[in-house]
Amino acid sequence: WALHLENVTVSLSGQYECTFATYPYGTKAAKIQLTVKAEEERHYLKKVWLKQTLEIPCLEDVTSENLSIYPLKWLVGENGREEELVTKEPSCPAVYRNSSMLLGQRVLLGLNNALKVFPTKISDDGRVFSCHVLYHPERVQKSSTTVRVFGK
Repeated sequence: WALHLENVTVSLSGQYECTFATYPYGTKAAKIQLTVKAEEERHYLKKVWLKQTLEIPCLEDVTSENLSIYPLKWLVGENGREEELVTKEPSCPAVYRNSSMLLGQRVLLGLNNALKVFPTKISDDGRVFSCHVLYHPERVQKSSTTVRVFGK
């Protein structure tokens, strides 16, 4: 006895109850609370030397899924603000946003949709770069990486 749900959306969140009659014991019931999350986020810390290339994978621990078939975007956050750097639609070239000017044309979308920043500067220290992958209109997976820049 199982309930199978396909194309799960946030609207399916709620309490589900299974009730069935048994003989000679009477009616039995079980309840389960289902919570469907719209987004999942992982946080990472990346350390890099000053004036080196910083490369951040979009979703660090997702190896089996091909990210090129989903829309994604890279954002950069600093002092509570978040600005879009790059967007990538399936089978289309990457689109660099005006906010990538903040990084002085140092941003490039690399293989497997990794973000490359070259060369790293002291101003990159503490910045949070995040990748958002849209698997479904109601399912977004996020990976945020805080950068620490070190000098010799």
